[in-house]
Amino acid sequence: MATTAVKKFISGVENKTRRAGALALLKLMEEASGYQAALNGSIIYFGKYHYIYESGREGDAGVTAFSPRKQNLVVYIMPGFSKYQDLMEKLGKYKTGSSCLYINKLQDIDLAVLKKLVKTSVTDMQKKYDCKAT
Repeated sequence: MATTAVKKFISGVENKTRRAGALALLKLMEEASGYQAALNGSIIYFGKYHYIYESGREGDAGVTAFSPRKQNLVVYIMPGFSKYQDLMEKLGKYKTGSSCLYINKLQDIDLAVLKKLVKTSVTDMQKKYDCKAT
């Protein structure tokens, strides 16, 4: 169940379509990830993992996350999209960055496919970083 801070943040999203999308994503991503939602700035994340780059730089990040931005909903698929092309072809209307999935409105995509994408990417992150849901 989402924290009070997460719910308060979502309730403050001005655009009602974006707010409704954020509430739906919250439920979908908690179910798909197995993690409780937490808030870091304007990003709602699920689980944490610790990374160390070859340069020695290290830190913590969400196993998966989303943010209800003014322009769109952004879903963070941390492994990127290259190994999920079969799902991406079935997803619907979206744009991507390296790990960002930009969705205008949830009606543009297949939510069952998105749930599978989140679940699969979380499983891949758990295998790579040993960040099991508790």
